[in-house]
Order: sequence, then structure tokens, then C-alpha cells
Amino acid sequence: MAATHETLSYLDPARPEPWASFIEQIDRVAPHLGHLSHWIETLKRPKRILIVDVPIVRDDGSIAHFEGYRVQHNLSRGPGKGGVRFHPAVSLNEVMALSGWMTVKNAALGLPYGGAKGGIRIDPRQFSRAELERITRRYTSEIGIVIGPDKDIPAPDVGTSEQTMAWMMDTYSVNVGHTASGVVTGKPIALGGSLGRQEATGRGVFIAAREAGLRMDVPIAGARVVVQGFGNVGGVAARIFRENGAKVVALQDAEATLANPDGIDIPAALAHVAAHGSLAGYEGAQAIGEDEFWHLECEYFVPAALEGQLTPARAHGLRTRIVVEGANGPTTPAADDILRDRFILVVPDVLANAGGVTVSYFEWVQDFSSFFWTEEEINARLEGIMVKAFGAIWHTAQERRVSIRTAAFIIACQRVLAAREQRGLYP
Repeated sequence: MAATHETLSYLDPARPEPWASFIEQIDRVAPHLGHLSHWIETLKRPKRILIVDVPIVRDDGSIAHFEGYRVQHNLSRGPGKGGVRFHPAVSLNEVMALSGWMTVKNAALGLPYGGAKGGIRIDPRQFSRAELERITRRYTSEIGIVIGPDKDIPAPDVGTSEQTMAWMMDTYSVNVGHTASGVVTGKPIALGGSLGRQEATGRGVFIAAREAGLRMDVPIAGARVVVQGFGNVGGVAARIFRENGAKVVALQDAEATLANPDGIDIPAALAHVAAHGSLAGYEGAQAIGEDEFWHLECEYFVPAALEGQLTPARAHGLRTRIVVEGANGPTTPAADDILRDRFILVVPDVLANAGGVTVSYFEWVQDFSSFFWTEEEINARLEGIMVKAFGAIWHTAQERRVSIRTAAFIIACQRVLAAREQRGLYP
């Protein structure tokens, strides 16, 4: 039997996360894959990794260099699909894990994509708009050899936006000599973007929460909700929870942690963030400590910030019925086990936050056909795909007596590895 390597040589063994969490999740699903487990090493090794230097001239005339990445984890089921992140903590390890979760997410939802992810190690708040445009365009040119409408389709993520995607689309289009609107998703509507895309991830979080609540007898109306992260995902999810009768009792972003047991006015909080850049200074709730935030009593807890936030220590103190993962990888495997032992249901990221990539798929299809759907059609199609996927994953979890996360991985890995087996190895 051929030897396998537990740690890839280009990763730092002293800093294993979050790739180590992804590998542990893959290992947990192996006993459920039958003969397809023969191919499981495929999922532990990204197909392609591109590391690029991103040099620009800053506004003051100095030259600055930044680390850029694009990782294609698996392309067995179709072109790569995944966001581009601008954040000071971006690393190869992180982008690898995010690309792996995208493989699972796309397969779990039945979307015809593989998993990919990209990022640049910068704090976008420290750069002017002109500098961000130069960074984005240079990065796009550098990764242009691996992206394309039928190769790998980036999208927004933490620290990027529809404007970032507009610059990426334009740069790629100039380089290939024609407008290629399908090279990215999450674009402005005027450039071939899709109605409903901006709210899709947060809307999907709500749909997943509602479906879990129906099965756990935890109605949305009257439920108390705590949301960590108040960006595009957490903000939209909080607003839709409130519109459906829930009470959002606490919010946290990078600058503030706030609570109001009577419920926070989400439209007012969103308006404050739009005007001031964060929740800091919002007067409709009281500031509370970090530790208190993780111990608030609620029915739904939505981690919608960054990976690795729900640690074992926090899992022991969490007082909720259902965790709905708006972020990618917010719960560590050890914390997952603690929550399961405490009978707290976790709706995993690969299902809960899949609304964004689902509507990105719609956008990609619309760009190819040059025929665009209404927002009502988009939301109805999103609802149909997510409800169907949730039902299949829930059924598998009950049948196999496993967690929702493991069930999602079982379905996804079976689909990916069946495609790998049927395609075979070349040469």
C-alpha cells in the first residue's frame, strides 16, 4: 500500500488550523463512504495551489508587495467556485481549508462546481479606494492563468464586495480581449450581476434556521437570536429573523458587543453601521463583555464572523438550542462534539451559508444565457434548492445517527468521490 503523508510539507505543523479541522471532518466521514473511501486521499490534497506576489505603487509613490493566493481544492464535478478574501490573517492554510469547505458545500447542494478560494493578506481598511483597485487588478492578472468562466469563478468574501468583482471582471476581460461577465459572480447588476445575490447568504442562513426549527420544534416567531458578526451575512440574517417575528437580543462585530433583552432594532443598527462603519456607538443596545456574550440565553445562535470562533471553552458555556453557522468553519471539531453531547443542534456552514454560492450559480447561468430572472424567481429557486438539500441531509443524519455536519459531508463526499472514480486517473 502506498504511503500517505499526514502533514503536507508546505504547511507549518506548529499552526495546523483551520486545515486540520477540515481534515478531521473528512476523517470522520470516511467510515460512511463504503468503497469510495478508496479515493479519500483526493480530498486531503488540493488539486492546485497558486501563490502570487501582488506589487503596487501606493498613493505616496512607494512600492508595496502583498501575498496572494488561489487554491483549487477539487474540480471533479465542475469548475472551481469560491470567494476572494481581503484580510490581514489570510494564509495558505486558511485558503486551503476554505477551498475544501467549498468543495463540500457545492456538492452537498448539488451545484455543478468544485471548490476553490482566494485571498490577499491585507487589511483593506488601511488602503485608499485607488490602492484597492490597483491591488485587485494586479492580483487578478496574476491569477488569470487559472481562472475563467469555465475554469474557476471567484466571488466576494470577507473584505471584498461587488466593486471588487467589477474590477476583477474588467481586468480579466481586458486581458482576454472580450467581455467575460461569467468570470466572477457577486457583480453589480449593471455588469451582469444577479438580483438577490447580495442578500443570498444571509437569506440562506435564515432558511436553514427555519428548517431546523421546524424539525426541533423551535419556532422562529418569538425566538431569541444572538448574532456574532454584523456584516453582509449576519446583518441580512438578523434583519430577516426580525421580519419573521424573532427577537435579536445581541450583536457583535469587530468593534462592539451589544445586547438588548427587549430586542435590537435591526434596521436602525444596519443604518448605524452604514454611516459609521461598525456597531460602536450604537445607542439602541447596551455594551456587554465578550464572556457574557457567549453565555446569553437564546434559541438561535448565529456565528457569522470568521472561522474558529466557537471553541471548546465557549461551547461549554453556550446557552442555545440551535447554532446556525453563517461563517465558514466557525466551530472547531472539539467544540462540535461538546455541543452534540449537550444536545445543541449545529446547522453546519456547508449547508447554512450555502445561499450565497447557490445564487452565484444562478448568476453564472444567467450570464451564459444572457437571460435574467426576477428577484422573486431567484428567491423561490434558492428556497427550493436549500429546502431540498436540508431535507436530504436531515434524513441522512437520522438514518445514520450522525450529526448534520457529518451527514452533509457524507452526501457531498460521496458525490465528489463518485465523480473522481468515474473519471478515473490520467494517465
